[in-house]
Amino acid sequence: MERKWQWNQQSSSLLLITILAILESSNGAFDYADALTKSLLYFESQRSGRLPYNQRVTWKDHSGLTDGLDQGVDLVGGYYDAGDHVKFGLPMAFTITMLSWSVIEYGEQIAAAGEYGHALEAIKWGTDYFIKAHTHPNVLWAEVGDGDTDHYCWQRPEDMTTSRQAYKIDAENPGSDLAGETAAAMAAASIVFRSSNPHYSHLLLHHAQQLFEFGDKHRGAYDGSIGVVKSYYASVSGYKDELLWAALWLYRATDREDYFKYVINNAHCFGGIGWAITEFSWDVKYAGVQILAAKLLMDGGHNQHSHILQQYKSKAEHYLCSCLNKSTNDSNVDRTPSGLLYIRQWNNMQYVSTAAFLATVYADYLNTDTLICSSGEASHDQLISLAKSQVDYILGSNPLGMSYLVGFGPKYPKNVHHRGASIVSYKEHKGFIGCTQGYDYWYGRREPNPNVLVGALVGGPDCQDHFDDHRGNYMQTEACTYNTAPLVGVFARLNQLVGHPSRPTSDQPLISSY
Repeated sequence: MERKWQWNQQSSSLLLITILAILESSNGAFDYADALTKSLLYFESQRSGRLPYNQRVTWKDHSGLTDGLDQGVDLVGGYYDAGDHVKFGLPMAFTITMLSWSVIEYGEQIAAAGEYGHALEAIKWGTDYFIKAHTHPNVLWAEVGDGDTDHYCWQRPEDMTTSRQAYKIDAENPGSDLAGETAAAMAAASIVFRSSNPHYSHLLLHHAQQLFEFGDKHRGAYDGSIGVVKSYYASVSGYKDELLWAALWLYRATDREDYFKYVINNAHCFGGIGWAITEFSWDVKYAGVQILAAKLLMDGGHNQHSHILQQYKSKAEHYLCSCLNKSTNDSNVDRTPSGLLYIRQWNNMQYVSTAAFLATVYADYLNTDTLICSSGEASHDQLISLAKSQVDYILGSNPLGMSYLVGFGPKYPKNVHHRGASIVSYKEHKGFIGCTQGYDYWYGRREPNPNVLVGALVGGPDCQDHFDDHRGNYMQTEACTYNTAPLVGVFARLNQLVGHPSRPTSDQPLISSY
């Protein structure tokens, strides 16, 4: 398989020299290559639709095969976001953007660990679905399933009896945030596939450009058009961050000046150089926007607009300084007693994994330069150390000695809040399991889940490093695709830095739908 990576070997060597000693001085590095393998396996557990012949998670079977039928559109495929069976477009798109960004930055390292093909499979399973969901230049199907009825049931996806109602955004019912994030995902993925599958790359870019134009022309938040999503994935940050995010990814994919000027001209009114945010998530993209814009400044060639890019860079570094505990004015990110970044109670690990990714990427952008924080400078090796400390906590360097990445190490959550994992496999027991039967027999049982949700990053411990491995404790034991996605790149980078040997490739031909 032909591959193309944009990797500065000199920068890599410098980072290896300066960081390797720090990494090797720790009490033994984790097997990051194994963590990478497991993280990519998780996405196969979350697949909806007709599963391919090379499906490795064997306790899964086909599901959601009539999605979109009532609306006269094929919406089979895509990902379930977490432990339920609704397909939510916004977090799914963010998941694909982060997987693609991981491959763009660390494709060589992912390949060295033998996981490049699996990474592309994980991305393509999402982008194939987005192509289906974008049925018209100004129409994007945003959700399949209903969160309320879904949460009344505890069923395997193969047994679903809940509503598969589909919801869309269009010119009369806009959703600029969803259109923007989906455009970003498809633009980033177009870069990933540019060398190995140029036809598919071009198709993705075509959809990305149409979606950006749709989102920009017909402005509005998607949860204002689709009320059922408000209880689950409300767009608290609005849509302006997603439009900037999409424009940056389209500029990176096309090098077209109009996308760059969009980021410059809307820098102030869209909050790109105004918001100093200390989280990065499926909802709030500002830190990612600011880091991508900062890279443009570091790369040079934009002297006329360097003053705007410098303001983006300043806000990017505010985010990183806050994570490093080097900011003043009470803007540092809270930490647990054992050092885990702590944003909020519900599914805190999503913010930890995104912080680890942004710290790793920015360290490589900085190379030998330094980060200027209000309480002192920070070097690229300090950013790598931050990322490593958070990843190592996830993998077991914590007071409980527990890996919060399911299936990694000897101790990990056994009662993940996940319908399919908690009920006997459909392939072992094809008898129908109804809503109440699932709750009565499987949800409340004390035994561990019969199926291991390998590679899932659960919500994690509370602010005091406490964790209750109980199926009903969904704030801590539910896992989401956007938790694991940012770790793909970080695991690959750390695996390179600790000097683990390359593994034989596990690449397989991609299952092509287009």
